[in-house]
Amino acid sequence: MTSDRTGPRTRRSTATGRPVPSPRPTREQLAAAADRTIPDVLADGLDVLFVGINPGLWSAATGWHFARPGNRFWPALHRGGFTPRQLHPSEQDALTGLGLGITNMVARASARADELTPAELVAGARTLTDKVVRHRPRWVAVVGVTAYRTGFARPKATFGPQPERLGDARLWVLPNPSGLNAHFTAETLGAAFGELRAAVREPA
Repeated sequence: MTSDRTGPRTRRSTATGRPVPSPRPTREQLAAAADRTIPDVLADGLDVLFVGINPGLWSAATGWHFARPGNRFWPALHRGGFTPRQLHPSEQDALTGLGLGITNMVARASARADELTPAELVAGARTLTDKVVRHRPRWVAVVGVTAYRTGFARPKATFGPQPERLGDARLWVLPNPSGLNAHFTAETLGAAFGELRAAVREPA
């Protein structure tokens, strides 16, 4: 596996200073992105470490987490009160300054999360545990209940706060923000993220 990428970059708008997305990855770039990895957005002592299932091909082609158009992570993060405005995926490195980070249960990219094996999710949960112990976030938010159930052998887990901890971090399970998850709208996803935000603001 490799983290090398040749996907699109961004330029800055001279009017706003904000990133302007470059053209979409080509079909060839997306196909070549399978099994790549992308770097975590991570620092020590974060308030919340968000954990995706694994990178999609769009993310692997660009190097940006939750990058595929139609993925609702970035709108939900803003609706939930974590960011002062909706960030573009290319702005992901700004998250650590807000006390937030992103990693994945499984590092390798695939077209769909259901291409992952249970063994990969179990191994990914162990890797995540080591990462949490090392970087000591206050909260860990797994974005996808099915992946959490499989990786951590918690078949009855539901959304929201979990009774167990991961290292010293408190655990929360959020809905998968993929556009394929028709059970949640932009509004209900934002509300779910907002519940976590309210818990994070509470005194330890």
